[in-house]
Amino acid sequence: MKVLDQTLYKPNRKKLRRPELLAPAGNLEKLKFAVLYGADAVYIGGQQFGLRSKAGNFSIEDMAEGVRFAHEHGVKVYVAANIIAHNEDFIGLEEYLRTLKELKVDAVIIADPAIIETCKEVAPGLEIHLSTQASTTNWRAIQFWREEGVSRVVLARELSMEEIREIKVHTDAEIEVFIHGAMCMSYSGRCVLSNYMTSRDANRGGCAQSCRWRYNLLTEGDEGEEVPVFREDGEAFTMGSKDLALIEQIPQLIEAGVESLKIEGRMKTIHYVATVVGVYRQVIDAYIADPEHFIFKEEWKKELLKAANRPITTAFFSRDPSHEDQIFGPSPKMVSFDFVGLVLAYDEKTGMALVEQRNHFAVGDEIEFFGPKRQNFSQKVEEIINEAGESVDAARHPLEKVRIRVKEPVAPYDMIRKEKSS
Repeated sequence: MKVLDQTLYKPNRKKLRRPELLAPAGNLEKLKFAVLYGADAVYIGGQQFGLRSKAGNFSIEDMAEGVRFAHEHGVKVYVAANIIAHNEDFIGLEEYLRTLKELKVDAVIIADPAIIETCKEVAPGLEIHLSTQASTTNWRAIQFWREEGVSRVVLARELSMEEIREIKVHTDAEIEVFIHGAMCMSYSGRCVLSNYMTSRDANRGGCAQSCRWRYNLLTEGDEGEEVPVFREDGEAFTMGSKDLALIEQIPQLIEAGVESLKIEGRMKTIHYVATVVGVYRQVIDAYIADPEHFIFKEEWKKELLKAANRPITTAFFSRDPSHEDQIFGPSPKMVSFDFVGLVLAYDEKTGMALVEQRNHFAVGDEIEFFGPKRQNFSQKVEEIINEAGESVDAARHPLEKVRIRVKEPVAPYDMIRKEKSS
């Protein structure tokens, strides 16, 4: 465990405001897991006007169900409509914004000034949040957007803690800060590399993540030929950043008065969403409950890394990033656990859990259970019973429903994972 360095911030012992924990939801299933694992709000995308065209996204029907589910659990829903619009992108926009208001979404996240103006005209009263795509890095710009009717600004990811503190001193707008997830190599995601490489516009939802490809550096030889600068067996070059993780910096953000702490990842799995949301929920709650005696637990970070796709960094939070915050050569394999099953039901009399298989697991495997209302526990798989009531040696088929004996009570929406074999 780590005692918090009290010199990193100036504690304010007035009653602290609990910040909103804002989670990504790429589809309806992910929304439900984000809600159940502790999010205060979720952000989603429709099938138009958002920047994650490959995320699955929500039909209007799914969006209506998602809003109902979230609101029943006291959770807000924000819809991203944060493309940088071209002329043709306005087709259907007015009807879409009216529909969002009718569905009672809690806010719409917008980057383009013209879409902001359209929203104010056709859906008055629908709360507007300024997307990180607007690259807002100073409080004077926030004042401008505030006058334009924006109630919350999602800050650019290129800001330090000191800059965030200064912004909070000078504005009454709500501030949202990214605390976890992928970092973009361009300013707050406003990149054109994908356009040049693949004709897929990153600012209209089509990013091909060209910065994460492997590159070589070539020079011209004596006879005009292309000659690699690096040896064939040398490390390839990428422009990819390590992922952001501010889990140890949450107290500073709370003390600064940041209203919303945002997790990136609408294209990530339900295992990722549940794990990351669950960990940050614990950290926030622990600090709010007793800031004077808060101790950072290393187990929180270990739990977070069970769902990590890339190495982590604090990026711009306390300094300018260096080469140590980049990924050179092949991307390291970070995820050490497979998500193997989802608990559907539990029978107290028999101690058997009904599980939906999500990845291969077998008799004899060591598995770990975790969930929104339980302590993690591990056990060996002693027996697997298939739907026909037969004892089998493994759960092999996707979404197959099997029964296994568990040593502790479990509940629907609990998850099962197992460590990958080396």
